[in-house]
Amino acid sequence: MDTTRTDTFAGALRAAIAERGLGLERIREHLAQQGVKVSLATLSYWQSGRSRPERRSSLAAIGHLEEILDLPSGYLASLLGPPRPRGRWLKRVPAQPIPISALWPEPDQVDWAIRQVDTSWDGRLTRLSQHDFVTVGADRGERGTRSRHVLRAEADGADRWVAIVHVDQPERQLPLLRPLRHCTVGRLVAHPAAGLVVAELLFDRALRRGDSIVIEHELVNRPPYPLATTCGRRFRLPVREYVLEIAFDPLARPVECVQYRESDGQVEDVRPVEMDAGGSLLGVALDFGPGSYGFRWKWPNSR
Repeated sequence: MDTTRTDTFAGALRAAIAERGLGLERIREHLAQQGVKVSLATLSYWQSGRSRPERRSSLAAIGHLEEILDLPSGYLASLLGPPRPRGRWLKRVPAQPIPISALWPEPDQVDWAIRQVDTSWDGRLTRLSQHDFVTVGADRGERGTRSRHVLRAEADGADRWVAIVHVDQPERQLPLLRPLRHCTVGRLVAHPAAGLVVAELLFDRALRRGDSIVIEHELVNRPPYPLATTCGRRFRLPVREYVLEIAFDPLARPVECVQYRESDGQVEDVRPVEMDAGGSLLGVALDFGPGSYGFRWKWPNSR
């Protein structure tokens, strides 16, 4: 790579990733093989400039990134500069929302898709509550997700919510999107090769400032159902309450379940969890985001 093309850490990282042609998921896997755990959201934050490696655990990834991306040793590290000042005495400046695409493994593909829909209201809808209910069948396949959003308008005229769905296995069929309550499907952009669906969910009425609405929709997978090993949501803007339920068939109970949460580009926090007596995982996050939250698990007799 021509290292003279950029003089910022984010720019150099973004250019190197593009030149190597590696997705963020592949880079994350390479780092994990070296014993360095970095989430997809964190990598996305770093390349977008939203955040940068500062903690010791994050800095440990830099040398491995340079090796993975065929960069000179010390090149990325030299672009970090001194640590940013911290402390309660600092004047708090509200952070600008990150780009919608920044939390996704392939930002360019998401950028292309969201340009086809109207996202102008996204930043003017307060997320009061979001609830995802996921079902997993006896064959260990993910059947679908039912989502409920409680939203409040911060300006007159808000009339839609944009849903973004990314499928980890692009070769499989994209899920069907079904509106359930107080919404209909507007423009829908499907990109099967990228495993991507972006759709407008149009409210049954335009909201005035201060109005709230509850909308529900469902994502339905088609057979052969994708093997379920992880489930979660990415948050670009804060949500006051996020509830995630995953219901497993009695004939398919996972093992080694963990809950993960990654906030604003920091190192991912992972802790072991157990299913309840009914065979479900339940997670609740309050005043959460930006970041990612969800569960991962393994299946018996699987590697």
